[in-house]
Amino acid sequence: MKIAIQVIITFLTFTLAQAGQVQPLDYPPSRRVDIIDDYHGTKVPDPYRWLEDLNSAETNAWVAAQNGLTFKYLNSLPGREIFRKRVTELWDYPKVSLPTREGGRLWYRKNSGLQRQSVIYSRPSVKSLATPVIDPNRLSPDGSISLAQIAPSPDGKLLAYTLSEGGADWQTIHVRDLTTGRDLADAVRWMRFSRVAWAHDGKGFFYSRFPEPPPGKQLEAALGIHSLYYHRVGTPQSEDRLIYERQEMPKWFVGGSVSEDGRYLLIQLRDGATRRNRLYYADLGDPKNPDLAAPVKPIVETDDALHWVLGNVGTTLYLVTDLNAPKRRVVSFDLRDPGRNHWKTIIAEAQFSIEDAALTGGKIALHYLVDVRSRVKLFAMNGRELATLALPGIGTVGDLSGRYDSPELFYNFTSPLYPSTVFVCRELCASATSFEAAKPRFNPTGYETRQFFAVSIDGTRIPYFVTARRNIPLDGNSPTLLYGYGGFSISLAPSYWADVPAWIERGGVHVTANIRGGGEYGEDWHRAGMLDKKQNSFDDFIAVAEDLIKRGFTSPAKLAIQGRSNGGLLVGAVMNQRPDLFAAALPAVGVMDMLRYEKFTGGAAWVVEYGASSDPNMFPHLFKHSPLHNLKPGTCSPATLVTTADHDDRVVPSHSFKYAAALQAAQGCGRPALIRIETQGSHGYRATDKRIAELADMWAFIAAQTGALQP
Repeated sequence: MKIAIQVIITFLTFTLAQAGQVQPLDYPPSRRVDIIDDYHGTKVPDPYRWLEDLNSAETNAWVAAQNGLTFKYLNSLPGREIFRKRVTELWDYPKVSLPTREGGRLWYRKNSGLQRQSVIYSRPSVKSLATPVIDPNRLSPDGSISLAQIAPSPDGKLLAYTLSEGGADWQTIHVRDLTTGRDLADAVRWMRFSRVAWAHDGKGFFYSRFPEPPPGKQLEAALGIHSLYYHRVGTPQSEDRLIYERQEMPKWFVGGSVSEDGRYLLIQLRDGATRRNRLYYADLGDPKNPDLAAPVKPIVETDDALHWVLGNVGTTLYLVTDLNAPKRRVVSFDLRDPGRNHWKTIIAEAQFSIEDAALTGGKIALHYLVDVRSRVKLFAMNGRELATLALPGIGTVGDLSGRYDSPELFYNFTSPLYPSTVFVCRELCASATSFEAAKPRFNPTGYETRQFFAVSIDGTRIPYFVTARRNIPLDGNSPTLLYGYGGFSISLAPSYWADVPAWIERGGVHVTANIRGGGEYGEDWHRAGMLDKKQNSFDDFIAVAEDLIKRGFTSPAKLAIQGRSNGGLLVGAVMNQRPDLFAAALPAVGVMDMLRYEKFTGGAAWVVEYGASSDPNMFPHLFKHSPLHNLKPGTCSPATLVTTADHDDRVVPSHSFKYAAALQAAQGCGRPALIRIETQGSHGYRATDKRIAELADMWAFIAAQTGALQP
């Protein structure tokens, strides 16, 4: 009798929560200030401006109070421990990264399962024994310092590696002598949005940095001029040589790479986050005695297309470009006369978009997306098609890794029911073999992934992938999570996420949507979801949600949505526009204040994608969809768990702080409006234990709001 009564009480509590009739939570107070900005004649209040001061005692107290409420709520959820245990089990299997070959050795990362960070390993060949090179878990036992990048010198004697506090974008370069296993004195600071590129004499490397930010403001201050430098190992950073910068282009990013043969320094100049770029080169001459004073010469001086260097054979350079080819093509030309009128198309634009490419073993490997499914083809250097790789199934190739002078091609393959696995193939890849195959504690038998197409409001077909049990009843009663991104030409291909089985094992449905703004169908697809067309991204996402309901997978009372970064903007915008359509929303590290985003760290780089509020033509569009500015008081918004991190210096946490404060004030029903703020984490980095804890909390929250509460 007692059990029956408890079941009824639990059912009624959940039903009332979905109806918005539960007693609202007692949220910590969020002080309002009288700040009003004038945007081209439109007065816009900003009452939570004080939360932009990330170092203030008041902000820190607010963060502590919000976390206190959130973790008290999460602790009360019956599914929290269930998900924590199962996600931990699912995560506990060996994982390796895609190897790269340099200095006669393969370099890669491997995590035994639950290590806070992956260890760097090296081996001479695929079949050789691996040697650990750097274990970041010894450098930072609590995972608070992230090992971000590695760059072996061409002779394999030195290793440059970068560390960042809490996984922030700021990185410091260190150099390890691989013979002694000891670090040298070098500490090259303030590197950001850059790779490390060694000169082939092994005595120094190129990198890009910003000026040192004001003390205490490194996680929020706007960035200065991005400049390319050369650092000679064993000398202080103050003596680093400036190679290239453009003072007249303060928002542009500059990056340098060195050709495989060591002869050329290739320089890319990019206007913020745009996919279009300029291209330059310097002929370093003898790779063993590079001329660091060699003049920098232009290859492309216009900003009308993407130009992506594949590599060179002698003086011939190979590029992937979307110039006059939105789905991209491969061209070549002689660096001694690089004008566009001399470019030769090697592989023409195809029906489907080129997603990745590599020169490998004297061939060109191209990764195409065919309706968001991967296909890899091999071509001779003259463009003649040679073969199509036999992939393990329908799914996604993450990256290609190879060298022109080596027969090996490495690639990783994944699908929602197939963990990311590295494969290696030689010649025409007739017999690809796995490289330390991944074996998670999940049996995919009985589950399936299917692709569907929704129709957006303007008639555009929007692909999406559904992963769930086979023969799941189409009665609208399945708890469902819909994930999206839709920006910056980034393709959201179907992939294995180690935590998702914990959801689908319990009858849940997992969905990824390929909305406009991404790169799934090339640059035209991207441009259809940016700037003044950003609403297309939101319409597409809503269309997928409605199509899921129409097909009987779920219902508004069972549907949750999630997105990160630009995807956080997506979630915030669509829950404002259609609060009736979703039971729960999880905007993670989101861009929530579209009127002030460009004022912090690298935010100015996104103006080419979003537009700026200072532009009278773009302000109305931004104001119309900005999540922070479109919360309507009294609206019953979906149950919301905002997530961010204290060291996120890409999308600063004040976006989420201000949004959570405003959402709590506006919430018109008892559905929770909570924020979870991670410590010693950043935009994309969490130590493994912190990542698992956050994922368990998110799944428990989703389960509680969609009815997936029973074991």
